[in-house]
Amino acid sequence: MPAHALPDAPAEPDWPALHLHGQASAFRQSLALLQQCARVDATVLLCGETGTGKELAARALHYLSARSRGPFVPINCGALPDSILEAELFGHARGAFTDAKSDSLGVIGQAQGGTLFLDEIDALSHRAQAAILRFAQDHSYRPLGASRLQHADVRLVAATNAKLEDLVAQGLFRQDLLFRINVLSVRLPPLRERHGDAALLAQAFVQRLVQQYRTGPRHLGADSLAQLQAPRVWPGNVRELEHLVHRAFLLAEGPVLHLDLGDAPAGETRVPMLAHELDSDPGPCPPPEVGARMPAETDTQVDVSFADAKAQAITDFERRYLSAVLQRAGGNLSLAARIAGKERSRFCKLVRKHGLQRAGFEASAD
Repeated sequence: MPAHALPDAPAEPDWPALHLHGQASAFRQSLALLQQCARVDATVLLCGETGTGKELAARALHYLSARSRGPFVPINCGALPDSILEAELFGHARGAFTDAKSDSLGVIGQAQGGTLFLDEIDALSHRAQAAILRFAQDHSYRPLGASRLQHADVRLVAATNAKLEDLVAQGLFRQDLLFRINVLSVRLPPLRERHGDAALLAQAFVQRLVQQYRTGPRHLGADSLAQLQAPRVWPGNVRELEHLVHRAFLLAEGPVLHLDLGDAPAGETRVPMLAHELDSDPGPCPPPEVGARMPAETDTQVDVSFADAKAQAITDFERRYLSAVLQRAGGNLSLAARIAGKERSRFCKLVRKHGLQRAGFEASAD
């Protein structure tokens, strides 16, 4: 079947076979939209917090589409150094540079007839955004050292955990590129918006691990199931829940798994590790303690809009946090990125954004 042909989509795809488990209304709406997007050969932007399953959604788009027999080629944009960007994406002709002893397809050529998945597209540098802009428009590109433009028969799917509109406003992301990748968009809801799905997901993870490790039957304990089904604000997403189940599975001494779902000890405060966590709604504010000091009017800017004050607070937090992590790591960027739980390239982007290397840190690569 040609890649551009549209198949008759099934009434209801087998989502669990695609590793997409859930019955919550918000999640089912996202799945329904994914199914619609799979029937047309247009660019799709997948949005959602880290760990919500954007790559699984991208693979589902591919395998539910007419391109399912073609390759699915994922690439992490945050791991693309500018120095090899064009060769990695577009490939090169023999002799294009010193070590180019033969032709190379590049990831776009490898995805011919299938789907190219650009994960963390918000991490692209300005140079990388400019390089990919033309391709995003008409799928034409020129391999390094080649004399002719080539056209790729690929479907483009991009993913981000950032608000690209905010990055455009800050001058960090090209508006014209956003227009070209945001033809269709699907938001993957965080786990805290998927009431009842945590227990279903955990049980699916247990069954997958039983097959992976070839053990006897195992199941979640009644106490863990009850806690998973109770309304709560989850500190993480599907990925974090999967790791929690995996750890309990490996440490279990019998067929019953008990998840460590206890709240943080009294007096312990969890500091957000990522800036996007500050955007989540923590619920209604508790009343102030008797005798507690209320912030003075000079403590918080009240002569600016809420959005501007919030943006400034996030900027201040990022700078303080990055400075502390760099100090702890002795300026070692790789170690600092691991402490912060971020990709090194994205961590370096934040460091440059706040000018911290210029502020006295002798950063080292390793």
